[in-house]
Amino acid sequence: MKNIVILISGRGSNMESVVRASQAEQWPARIAAVISNKADAAGLAFAKASGIATAVVPSKDFASRAEFDAALAQAVDAFAPDLVVLAGFMRILTVPFVEHYAGRMINIHPSLLPDFPGLATHRQALEAGVARHGASVHIVTTELDHGPVLGQAEVEVLPGDTEATLAARVLVQEHNLYPRVIRAFIEGRPGAGSGTAA
Repeated sequence: MKNIVILISGRGSNMESVVRASQAEQWPARIAAVISNKADAAGLAFAKASGIATAVVPSKDFASRAEFDAALAQAVDAFAPDLVVLAGFMRILTVPFVEHYAGRMINIHPSLLPDFPGLATHRQALEAGVARHGASVHIVTTELDHGPVLGQAEVEVLPGDTEATLAARVLVQEHNLYPRVIRAFIEGRPGAGSGTAA
C-alpha cells in the first residue's frame, strides 16, 4: 500500500476530489496525511472528518524559505510518502526540497502547459485570445511549472468569458483530471492521465 501526502494552503477542493476518488475507487494507496502551511486552511477540517492525519507547518513562523522547507520536509517524511501531491499549496519551494522529492512530487496547474506558467493564468488566457484553455498535471521540478506533463484537460473559451467563469469551468476539469492522473501514477501507468475534456 503506497502512501500519498497532500499539501494544501486553503480550501483544498482538489484535495477533496483526490480523497473522494481514492476511497470510492479503492486505490492501492492511502492518503496518509494532509499538511498545510496555514492553520486556518479549510481543507484540514475535511481531511480530519475523513479520518486522515493532518499537520500544520506554519510558514509565517520561519525566517526563511529554507528553514520552512526543512521543517515541512520533516513533517512530510514522517508519513513515508511514495507520492507528494500539491493541491493549492501556495508556496514556491526551494531547490533542496524539490530535489528531495524528485520524481515523486506532482502539481496541478490551471493552464495548458507550457502555455501560461505562473499566476493569473485565466487572465493570461483571455488576454491572449486562445480558443482552448484548461489544466495540466506535471511532475514538479526546480523550474516553476516546467516539469514533464502527465495529463491535461481542456475547456473551450467562450465568448463573454470572464476570469471567474473560465476559472470555474477549468476547476471542474481539475477535479476530474487530478485523481485520474494520480491513480495512474501510483499504478505505474503515468501516460494514462492524458486526454482532453470538453
